[in-house]
Amino acid sequence: MNRERGGGAGARVGRRWAARVVGMVSAVAMLLLVPWAGGASAHGSVIDPPSRNYGCWDRWGDDFQNPAMEQEDPMCWAAWQADTNAMWNWNGLYREGVAGDHQGAIPDGQLCSAGLTGDGRYAAMDTPGAWKTTDVGANFTVDLHDQALHGADYMLVYVTKQGFDPKTEALGWGDLELVAETDRLEPSSHMLVDVSAPGRSGHHLVYTIWQASHSDQSYYICSDVDFG
Repeated sequence: MNRERGGGAGARVGRRWAARVVGMVSAVAMLLLVPWAGGASAHGSVIDPPSRNYGCWDRWGDDFQNPAMEQEDPMCWAAWQADTNAMWNWNGLYREGVAGDHQGAIPDGQLCSAGLTGDGRYAAMDTPGAWKTTDVGANFTVDLHDQALHGADYMLVYVTKQGFDPKTEALGWGDLELVAETDRLEPSSHMLVDVSAPGRSGHHLVYTIWQASHSDQSYYICSDVDFG
């Protein structure tokens, strides 16, 4: 699967981002421990169906110390405990210098953390389990929120094959089927890719590779979906 070259939500995200920054004023001690470089430099991620770390931030960013999360959203709870920065920096899950050799750069079992990028900050994203899912049909649209307007040399969208179980298996390249690819995309706050993935039921992973245009920066994004 090596790839040399392929071919209204913005306002909601902005409001939530502002609300969470305000909400965190009361947690000054915690903020001192949480670097905001990812938010400040503003890269991007898939927000629909939401990436694992964006979903955890979206649901719990303004209430991340609530003990109810452990029962209501246990995978996010574990991820928050492992490294809060993985959620605050939901837009920074990328590697540099891959030069299109995605499979060579990212080992099996580490696809959702981009090969433990960022000194392992996103390692919890690789953990199999009952992650919250987004309901989709055989045809759906991937919405990548490009905060910094990088644009894309290309985007690749994969979906796991029928029979793969995200609850018990870590993702490997052999578990994926390429279902959509694009040519170059001009900078836009929301880069949309239409996907067709028939013949699936139940919990699956959508795996999006976003090759940003501004530099050799490759984003690797896991989103949990349910085909019903």
